[in-house]
Amino acid sequence: MAILGELGTQVLIPVAGLIGIAFAVAQWVLVSKVKVTPGAASAAGGAKNGYGDYLIEEEEGLNDHNVVVKCAEIQTAISEGATSFLFTMYQYVGLFMIVFALLIFVFLGSIEGFSTKSQPCTYSTGTCKPALYTALFSTAAFLLGAITSLVSGFLGMKIATYANARTTLEARKGVGKAFITAFRSGAVMGFLLSSSGLVVLYITINVFKLYYGDDWEGLFESITGYGLGGSSMALFGRVGGGIYTKAADVGADLVGKVERNIPEDDPRNPAVIADNVGDNVGDIAGMGSDLFGSYAESSCAALVVASISSFGISHDFTAMCYPLLVSSVGIIVCLITTLFATDFFEIKAANEIEPALKKQLIISTALMTVGVAIISWLALPAKFTIFNFGAQKEVANWGLFFCVGIGLWAGLIIGFVTEYYTSNAYSPVQDVADSCRTGAATNVIFGLALGYKSVIIPIFAIAVSIYVSFSIAAMYGIAMAALGMLSTMATGLAIDAYGPISDNAGGIAEMAGMSHRIRERTDALDAAGNTTAAIGKGFAIGSAALVSLALFGAFVSRAGVQVVDVLSPKVFIGLLVGAMLPYWFSAMTMKSVGSAALKMVEEVRRQFNTIPGLMEGTAKPDYATCVKISTDASIKEMIPPGALVMLTPLIVGTLFGVETLSGVLAGALVSGVQIAISASNTGGAWDNAKKYIEAGNSDHARSLGPKGSDCHKAAVIGDTIGDPLKDTSGPSLNILIKLMAVESLVFAPFFATYGGLLFKYI
Repeated sequence: MAILGELGTQVLIPVAGLIGIAFAVAQWVLVSKVKVTPGAASAAGGAKNGYGDYLIEEEEGLNDHNVVVKCAEIQTAISEGATSFLFTMYQYVGLFMIVFALLIFVFLGSIEGFSTKSQPCTYSTGTCKPALYTALFSTAAFLLGAITSLVSGFLGMKIATYANARTTLEARKGVGKAFITAFRSGAVMGFLLSSSGLVVLYITINVFKLYYGDDWEGLFESITGYGLGGSSMALFGRVGGGIYTKAADVGADLVGKVERNIPEDDPRNPAVIADNVGDNVGDIAGMGSDLFGSYAESSCAALVVASISSFGISHDFTAMCYPLLVSSVGIIVCLITTLFATDFFEIKAANEIEPALKKQLIISTALMTVGVAIISWLALPAKFTIFNFGAQKEVANWGLFFCVGIGLWAGLIIGFVTEYYTSNAYSPVQDVADSCRTGAATNVIFGLALGYKSVIIPIFAIAVSIYVSFSIAAMYGIAMAALGMLSTMATGLAIDAYGPISDNAGGIAEMAGMSHRIRERTDALDAAGNTTAAIGKGFAIGSAALVSLALFGAFVSRAGVQVVDVLSPKVFIGLLVGAMLPYWFSAMTMKSVGSAALKMVEEVRRQFNTIPGLMEGTAKPDYATCVKISTDASIKEMIPPGALVMLTPLIVGTLFGVETLSGVLAGALVSGVQIAISASNTGGAWDNAKKYIEAGNSDHARSLGPKGSDCHKAAVIGDTIGDPLKDTSGPSLNILIKLMAVESLVFAPFFATYGGLLFKYI
């Protein structure tokens, strides 16, 4: 047995989660000391704002009162727009949630004819609970996961909109103060989401355990609904939020920058509020729900396999909870890592921001490696067995340490490769910027080539992780490698949320008419944040590949498929269709952004042409109409891609059976991961190539500028093309491959019993 007993496990997991929540609250309190009300700012002492730090310089032509009032007004407009959109979207997804919950109950309950009689266990001796009650608990877990995902996204959005104006105001004291405010705000989101996800899953397991007792096979089979709920909501958040933000972004850039030659986030641009709202509903709320879904799915995949291994058969609760213990250690490690950025070291210059964020990744990975070694020694028996497609494979505790460790370090490699291909500090993006000399066409060609090339090393890293972890501990090892990649999720989310918060801070500075020195500082924050956002997407896609494979293995085991034979016609047709699905899905989301952007461009043009004094700054644009266009388009356009993902496993499993569905899942995984990496990195490179020209921080960059030059306009066009790639289609694809896999796992008993209706008659 393990050194750590059940009592220690029952204490350690909730305590770690509560520490993470308490730390998030503490960071929130510190951010709240920056005031966005003029009275509070004046009471703090003249030129002070918040807690005792004087402004570096006075604003040019604006007193402190006017600056704070304008920032507060803009923050309120962004927050109200984001809240309105999410509430509207939640009404639609709430209806879907209820319908799909009923579907889960009916499909799973019908396996034994809605019988309330106990049944023999599939993988262990003894009697298991009735299928009807497993259907009921799976439905409850689905609803719980869905609600947690929605709350995660909403909290992330509220935190970001609370922090953006505060970051802008802190930029008056220097880039270091603004960085700390933005990063602390991101940490609030990171720790709230990772800690609440852990605590909710832990409580769910213990509550369900009251009914299931020793039937751990049924217990953890029902828990998979938690991952399905989280991921299904993340899909709508990612797709809907991505369509919203990119419709506004494209409209604002094409008309404002290219046609009217006005700066980014200029208050004269009618789409500027919608653009800033989009950062929060797409990059913040969508990413929060996405990573929560990844965490829930990887944990569920590991728990399902463990429940039919020696951990579950011998009812070793501590070993069963190893995935949750790894996440608990991750919260403590991320807490220590965060202090390096906010308390132990001080940012004094703009060029120190990106290295500080990279150090967060390195420090968290190094500390987590030590933490995983310790918890593996404490929580696992020296030897145990893991279910491996009908057999039990003997594994040592150090083996699982290597599985988690390889996922952890593979994530770091993917992050650094992503940074190399998307940061304008390196030659790939600089080459893309240089290609703008000859126009937008060559810019597009170079950007696409960069995206394709950027796939190579991440795929090798994922492949090595899969081979090593599977060789050590079968599908459980792959699930733990995925969880290893997500174990420092709190730090990853903090870094990822930092980017949109900084972007919004720059937009608020521009709209509030603050001095160019303030905008230079917020641009420095934003440039680093843009790269870290790409790194965050790389982590999400890499972990999605491992999570999907782990879920695929759990589905194959649960459905009773012994071998997935690619030479079988049933499997091969599934492979072809599955590999096609990411292209179909990407086409739908790209066209949705294009259609919404077309309406946005027409509206922005109309306002510039029909509102007297708009270009002169003497009249205000109609921001509300642009916000409504993005909201209406995103709600309408998110339904078809969502239906494609959710209905495919149900249709294939019911009509063609588990073998064909296995092929579909494998094809979607192999195809989707590569398209997602390429799309995200291509878009990120185009974005930073544009910023490279705009910043003009080197002789080469200055030779391509200034803003408004033909070279810059070509870069803006490339950035506009890349917007839906990096913020809509690319990030949504990782949810597609995860969601189809976890949905197949949840419905596996039904497909194994009733699936393949067409082949029964053909």
